[in-house]
Amino acid sequence: MKRNVLRYKVLILLAITILFTLIIPGCEHEHIRPSADRDDLTTIPFQPTPFELPIPSNYPKMPIPAGNPFTEQGIYLGKKLFYDPILSRDSTISCASCHLQEHSFKDPAGISTGVGQRKGRRTSMNLINVGYNQDRLFWDGRSSSLEDQVTGPVEDPNELDHDWPSIEELLQTHKEYPKLFRKAFGIQSEMEINKDLISKAIAQFERTLIGSGTTRYDLAIQGKIELTKDELEGYMMFTDASPGLYPDAECAHCHAEPLFTTFEFKNNGLETIDNLEDFLDRGRGEVTGQLMDNGKFKIPTLYNAAISPPYMHDGRFETLEEVMDHYNSGGHRQPNTDPLIRPLGLTEKQKQQVIAFVKTLTDTVFLQNPAFNPPID
Repeated sequence: MKRNVLRYKVLILLAITILFTLIIPGCEHEHIRPSADRDDLTTIPFQPTPFELPIPSNYPKMPIPAGNPFTEQGIYLGKKLFYDPILSRDSTISCASCHLQEHSFKDPAGISTGVGQRKGRRTSMNLINVGYNQDRLFWDGRSSSLEDQVTGPVEDPNELDHDWPSIEELLQTHKEYPKLFRKAFGIQSEMEINKDLISKAIAQFERTLIGSGTTRYDLAIQGKIELTKDELEGYMMFTDASPGLYPDAECAHCHAEPLFTTFEFKNNGLETIDNLEDFLDRGRGEVTGQLMDNGKFKIPTLYNAAISPPYMHDGRFETLEEVMDHYNSGGHRQPNTDPLIRPLGLTEKQKQQVIAFVKTLTDTVFLQNPAFNPPID
């Protein structure tokens, strides 16, 4: 009798194990459908709607690659992918996990946490106006285009930690995505969903992340408001507009109007080292292999800088005051430190005036723009 009861319990446990084996994997991607259950995508109309990017009057025209024109359908698909954790290996994080709209699509944590709670080594970059950066993206410039940039975080083991063949299969067998790719790119079969189209869609959405033209600076340039005395004097030092009247804060050489970046790479004297071989993070030098590029990093835009700390490629500074203190001190000299990094001699009041001007670049409308919110299914 005891043997029968024991055998009965074993059979029950075996049945439960088999049941969980069959059910649990399906919970991870509940929108996946059987490969045999496919739609005829050609029955779905392909009528992409061109999208015209709203560009502020004091902004330049944004170059759009001929091979990836704006469409409403492409932008929607890109936004959905940007916010979808399906792009990560364990479906726990998405692009938006490290690029939060309320922080100008930057991570307030500084060094972001990826799959498996693994830490990266650099801060995520502020994405406002990223569409104007035509090549050499990331802090080290390793990506040739915005489309190419998308592929990096997906494969990085410290970020999304996934592989493209698996992602392509997940999207090809998804209940919704094949239809969205059809509407955006005119594919005829799910099997046409690939890394190239995924990257194009996300790049389309990212190019829409453009400033609203309603910051205090923008409105002043447009003649709609006047800056305060401190903001204006900060601007004069920032741009060296009146050399005989104000000291030069040496800002605008790298953070040039109208986008407040030149998209160049500079060594801004952060490290206390003498030998260019001693940089723990070689930055641009990792990509080019050139010794004189070691320690150089992409110049970020200052739009929304006041609300998107921490600062520098490694997030070492928590406040704009720390940033100003660094530049005012003249930084640390290496053979490739930019010559404009020098002791500035700004007073405490003058440093605060420069910061007051930087705060005029805060784009509240951008930070709250519902067009950038996660899509509502």
